[in-house]
Amino acid sequence: MELRKSDFYYDLPEELIAQDPLDDRASSRLLVLDKNTGEFKHEHFSNILKYLKKGDCLVINNTKVIPARLIGERIVDDIVPQKGFEPPKPGAAVEVFLLKRLDANRWETIVKPGKKLKEGAKVSFGTGELTGIIESVEDDGNRIVRFSYNGIFEEVLDRLGEMPLPPYITHELKDKNRYQTVYAKYEGSVAAPTAGLHFTKELLNEIKENGIDIAEVTLHVGLGTFRPVKEDNILDHHMHSEFYIVTSEAADKINNCRKNGGRVICVGTTSCRTIESAANDNGIVIPQSADTEIFIYPGYKFKVLDCLITNFHLPESTLIMLVSALAGRENVLKAYEEAVKERYRFFSFGDAMFLTDDIK
Repeated sequence: MELRKSDFYYDLPEELIAQDPLDDRASSRLLVLDKNTGEFKHEHFSNILKYLKKGDCLVINNTKVIPARLIGERIVDDIVPQKGFEPPKPGAAVEVFLLKRLDANRWETIVKPGKKLKEGAKVSFGTGELTGIIESVEDDGNRIVRFSYNGIFEEVLDRLGEMPLPPYITHELKDKNRYQTVYAKYEGSVAAPTAGLHFTKELLNEIKENGIDIAEVTLHVGLGTFRPVKEDNILDHHMHSEFYIVTSEAADKINNCRKNGGRVICVGTTSCRTIESAANDNGIVIPQSADTEIFIYPGYKFKVLDCLITNFHLPESTLIMLVSALAGRENVLKAYEEAVKERYRFFSFGDAMFLTDDIK
């Protein structure tokens, strides 16, 4: 069956794109969708416990977003004039967006303006506290940058970097911790696993006290997750790789939950992609550290996941395709139409959905 990108389009008024996080994380709205029947209910996220059962296992992604956006200046004393090449002017602003750490000092990056920054170009950040040299230009236009600095890179980055908010968020983020989950631990993501932003520590403790296990996995979110699908036939779309870790403890919790008849409930598409990548054909999650390029779309047979807590995603995105694989494209698009009608808040700082098998 051929699937077209346009099959996953829906009309979204721009004013429904959430620009700011709510003061209380758990006060967002929640659309509960029966993945089998398409029936839905309107709720608040603080009441999510009503739809969880003793013996379930909640899978969360404990990655931490890094301030991946660096604004610097081109160092121009090393420029060799070339025919047909106009270098940037002295002091011209350069944006370096960190994508993936390759080793202690080398990163895969997106550089703007890219065309004027060739191999060997140097950039200074701050007052020279951090400098970068472009080692190579990749086939996709990304740059490999080697950084030089004194001290600890993470501390330098924390001082100089900005949080990499999606382009549809135009408001300044006053508290950068609001683009982190309360359980974020391991730095490495350039975007937040936003379904987790709805949880407070108090709500998580209440969930545990009610007999629901919590398994922590790690997937460092790259821009590939959010890269637009350009091909009309979605089967021609290729996902960029992202690094994930599933510990023995997490695998045991998930496998025991399934063995004992509980439901595996992923918080976010990143947690879903992690456990589906780490599972064998029998649905057993194997502890491992690896890269994944898994692309989940309708027709995919889930090996581990039963239910999903997620946000509302961009039209024609790989994320709405994943959600449609679980609950059916027609059910999902009808639920999105309802959310638009009821003025839900969309995308990263928006409201949530719970795709479940028991709407009560």
